[in-house]
Amino acid sequence: MLCKFLTGKESITIIFEILKAVFLGIVEGITEWLPISSTGHMILVDEFIKLDVSPAFMEMFLVVIQLGAILAVVLIYFNKLNPFAPSKSTQEKKDTMSIWYKVVIGVIPAGVTGVLLDDWINEHLFNYQTVAIMLIVYGILFIIIENRNKNRKATTETFADLTYKTAFLIGVFQVLSLVPGTSRSGATILGAILLGTSRFVAAEFSFFMSIPIMFGASLLKLKDFGFNFTGSEITILLTGMIVAFVVSIIAIKFLMKYIKNNDFKAFGWYRIVLGILVLTYFIFFS
Repeated sequence: MLCKFLTGKESITIIFEILKAVFLGIVEGITEWLPISSTGHMILVDEFIKLDVSPAFMEMFLVVIQLGAILAVVLIYFNKLNPFAPSKSTQEKKDTMSIWYKVVIGVIPAGVTGVLLDDWINEHLFNYQTVAIMLIVYGILFIIIENRNKNRKATTETFADLTYKTAFLIGVFQVLSLVPGTSRSGATILGAILLGTSRFVAAEFSFFMSIPIMFGASLLKLKDFGFNFTGSEITILLTGMIVAFVVSIIAIKFLMKYIKNNDFKAFGWYRIVLGILVLTYFIFFS
């Protein structure tokens, strides 16, 4: 419909920009949930596929596109996270509210730190050196911790076992993800495993904590941008969000199936290789 009001050249241009947004949505949908750093991938992708938009729009786009990914979590876990479902018993509703209380406790550290340090982090840490180092460091940590926990039994197998203290401490680990290249899911899952939770609970709690964090971050970026969108900008943004939503559903289901019989060491090795590639590219080819 948009192309109807554009010239032939303008139509071709917007189609190319939409295709770029589709690719970015795919990258976001996959990397947001797997512990491999969406930021690291976005920086690499941006070197080769640059949207023809303003720097302000691009900064906002890379955050708000995550709303599509978040809606995938809401859809997949809607029943589990809905305390008002008529099919749930009174106890089940209380258990659901307990999950939300723990999520709120868990997001406090990163929420407060993010508001205070957002500008400083963007100015000093948003660079390829930081991203590459964090990719490699946390890749190594995943391998070390998985080897350490190989014969250990998790002490937190369900959300009922998850204490408020543990939820808060997992939230402290989430603060580490404010450093680009760390991976929000990577930091929280790694921290949760260290604190004795099962991989299953660690992954799901990481997903749930992302809901308020990403909604808050997206609203702040939209506020800063000013909601002043051109027709092409809103088309690009919605395209990226929709694609991220669809791909996120696939990625989340894949991860939850994968961790039933596998550990996170494969992701650790992947991070190390990607970190080395990022360093190599920017040092020798950029």
